Amino acid sequence: MEQTGSPLGPADQPQDTARAVQSMFARVAPRYDFLNHLLSARFDLWWRRVAARDLREVLQRPDSIAADLCCGTGDLTFAFARYSRGLVVGADFCHPMLLVAERKRSCLISMARGDASDGRGSGSRRTRFIEADTLRLPFRDQSLDLASMAFGFRNLASYEDGLREIHRTLRPGGAIAILEFSRMQWTVLGPLFRLYFHHVLPVVGTLISGESGPYKYLPNSVKNFPDQDALARAIREHGFANVRYRNFLGGMAALHVGVKASS
Repeated sequence: MEQTGSPLGPADQPQDTARAVQSMFARVAPRYDFLNHLLSARFDLWWRRVAARDLREVLQRPDSIAADLCCGTGDLTFAFARYSRGLVVGADFCHPMLLVAERKRSCLISMARGDASDGRGSGSRRTRFIEADTLRLPFRDQSLDLASMAFGFRNLASYEDGLREIHRTLRPGGAIAILEFSRMQWTVLGPLFRLYFHHVLPVVGTLISGESGPYKYLPNSVKNFPDQDALARAIREHGFANVRYRNFLGGMAALHVGVKASS
């Protein structure tokens, strides 16, 4: 991968980059969910549900442990919990984001108590949230069945260190899953999407959140992020086999999945 980490900070100062990312997400945490769903027309929720469905075989292993890294407010964590027969841990180093995730968890559990028949909140009791840096995870070697990120890998100070840490924590045969913005490959709609993503989205995001930095950073970080094939190649180079990806909406986002190779 040509780009080694988030462009938010200097490439040779990963700690400064991490602090900048942490501060940026702390500022937008109160409006994060609303803006994500609005600016993506709720496709972000659909993509997470599809990712969970694609990974259900791993999640349904008895006593499985799945880690949703850079979990933010927990949408992917909760999507995993619907399929899990074990534990789903959401991990993030941004405390305000985790506070939102915990409130959502409490709400989902209350909804499930109030109306168990519709399945809302299904699996929420199998979720836990911890404050942790993805580049220094508190999990033991070979302790996870699944390690995932949804729109968080792009923000790591070092992509290589992130892949190494995920590889360390996964059991042989465990799965890595990265859902991330990628390269739009539709010829006709591509220019329209780029117009929206680079010019409309930052303006709307800034007006609603009151913060200009995060929504200017978003298109810049995507522009510098490796494309589908480059990311797949990097995952393979870090010890993963059977690496594949599927595009959403012509490559607006892509889900990469791989399996830790047996040593």
